[in-house]
Order: sequence, then structure tokens, then C-alpha cells
Amino acid sequence: MLGVSLLTFLFIRLIPGDAIAARLGTSTALTPDQLASLRSYFGLDQPLPLQYWNWLTSLLRGDAGYSIRTGRPVFLEIAQRLPATLELALAATAIALAVGLPLGLLSALRPRSRLDVAARIGGLVGLSLPNFWLGTLIIVLFSLYLRWLPNTGGYVDLLQDPLGNLRLLLFPAVTLGFALAAATMRMTRSAMLDVLGADYVRTATAKGLAPRVVVRRHVLKNGLIVVITLLGIQVGQLLGGAVVVEEIFSVPGVGRLLLNAIVQRDYALVQGAVLVIAILFVALNIIVDLLYGYLDPRIRLA
Repeated sequence: MLGVSLLTFLFIRLIPGDAIAARLGTSTALTPDQLASLRSYFGLDQPLPLQYWNWLTSLLRGDAGYSIRTGRPVFLEIAQRLPATLELALAATAIALAVGLPLGLLSALRPRSRLDVAARIGGLVGLSLPNFWLGTLIIVLFSLYLRWLPNTGGYVDLLQDPLGNLRLLLFPAVTLGFALAAATMRMTRSAMLDVLGADYVRTATAKGLAPRVVVRRHVLKNGLIVVITLLGIQVGQLLGGAVVVEEIFSVPGVGRLLLNAIVQRDYALVQGAVLVIAILFVALNIIVDLLYGYLDPRIRLA
């Protein structure tokens, strides 16, 4: 977390220009004294080590600073955008699990069948399609031509209008979940094939257990460890990697907030948003580590 904060602090300042120039634009002309006064007010005239130290010590007190663009606290800006990103990531994960997990399991149980070949080709296609191209294709086909669902804008909160919220998040969730479903399918198939060849699976089959019992009790739980690891990493990446999808579908999430903050050189907002994404990523991987013990008693007893 400390390394993420330091790298973010340094990299955002490598972009040409600063927050004052980005905020004022080219239509406002200020004297050198006025520019110096503004830079001093926002602390941009201080050496970089001192700027980082002041920001870090304020962060430890629960203050991530204020957005130069809006003047509001950084954590408040992020808190208003975070629910949309979390909901989008969870919806994409649900789609990936609903599609990728059954297909991967069936593909492993019937290797070299038509279903297996079709699932593997579909997984390869899903991993190859860029999110921005797939999102644009979905908008053109299902919104502009078929007019089934709205394409962008008009975001409503889940608690205010659940049906309207789900209608607006369906296309972004499918766009994000498509590649994740393909990766989940391929990883599930590979993990299940490894487990199906294990000695304890052959022993359970030789003892006369029904195939569905063997799959449910022995194959699925042990094979899910690899899948859970993949999901922990991928869902964490969805939280920070949904920038393009949120921009295409006008979802007011953290990714879109971060993109606008980078364009406007809003240093405090960029640092706060990246740090929150990093915290969520670390928390998800800790949860994944805890799930290992539930899925595999050998890990729990180790």
C-alpha cells in the first residue's frame, strides 16, 4: 500500500502540466504572482518529498485532501462513486461464474467432445476481444438497432429504482464479464481435468460412489481453489480496470472519476482513488486466502 501510494504520487506528477494549468485552461490569463499564489495555496510549490510527507501524514489521520476541481473531500467524492463500481464488478463476476463455471466443468467431464471444442473456441474468442470494441458493438447492435435497452446515461441508484439500475448496468456487466467468463471457463476446465486424474477420485469411483457425488464432493471443491485464486485477482482488476467500460456506458464509477482526475491533474483525487482500489484489491486477496481453508481441509489443518 505504501509502495502504491508512492508510485502514484510520482507518476501523476510526470505528466506535463499541473493542476493549476489544467483547472484554469487557456482562456484564463493570470499574472506570475497570481499563479505563484495559487501554487502556494495548494502546496504545489513545495519540494516533492515534503508534498508526499504532508499528504501521507494527513492520510494517516483520515484526511486524503480535497479535490482541486470540486473543492470537496477526496474520500467523499470516492464514496459517492464507489457503489456503482462495486455493483458493476459484482454483476460482471456473477455473469462470469454463471457462464464460465458450468461450461468449464462440463467441458472437463466430456473432453474432446463437441461441447468441449465449442467451449474452448468460445473461451479463446472471449479472451481476444477488447472491452472497448465489445462494448461499442453491444451499444450499436442492441441499443441503436434493436432498441432493447438504453445504451448510456441516466444512471439511477439501486435502492431508488432496482429495475432501472439493472437495465442500465446489464450491458456494462456483460462487457466486463465476457472476458472473465472465458478465463473462468478455461481455468475451471484445466483445474477439473487435473483433479479428475487424482488418486482419491479414482478411489472414490472404485468404492461405488455415484458420479455426481464424486464430482460434487471431491472434484469440484478441490478444483475450485485455482478458480477462486483467478477470481480474486480478476475481480480486483475489474475495480480498477473498468475505466474504459465506465466511460463507454457513462457509468459514474470510480474508474471514470479516476480518468477525469488524471486528465485534470487532480493530484489528491488520483492518489486517493488509486489507494482505495489498492485497498480493495488487497482485501479481496485476503478473503481468497481465507476461502482456501474452507475448500480444502488440508490447508485449514496445516
